[in-house]
Amino acid sequence: MIVSRSPIRPRYAETDMMGVVYHGNYLAWFEDGRTQLLREQGLVYRDLEAQGYLLPVIEVGAKYLRPALYDDDLTVITTLAEKPLLRIRLDYEVRRGDELLVTGFTVHSFINKKGEPVRPPPVFAERMRELFAAK
Repeated sequence: MIVSRSPIRPRYAETDMMGVVYHGNYLAWFEDGRTQLLREQGLVYRDLEAQGYLLPVIEVGAKYLRPALYDDDLTVITTLAEKPLLRIRLDYEVRRGDELLVTGFTVHSFINKKGEPVRPPPVFAERMRELFAAK
């Protein structure tokens, strides 16, 4: 299991008139979390794109338990629980301290720039083998 933590502080523009974070912003925060998780493992998404690989979201879900508010000190916890093969599932928690606000997940698949499904690049597959063999 690989876990990453990303701090988030909601901007005023991300909230509604009540100061509550708009639900769609959590998806952008999930993206921040997964980008950070990959970066921490030496897999920079920009580099994967430069090699001709893309990782579109093919499934997404979120459960909203409590509202996040303007200027809250939040943490997005991103977890890669299983070694990815052709698909990658990441799970997310958004927390304000110990308080769980939102849970979610995304599923991704590698494609080439023509939009065709492909196997993960060798550097990605090798890094996942290393990470999950050591756990």
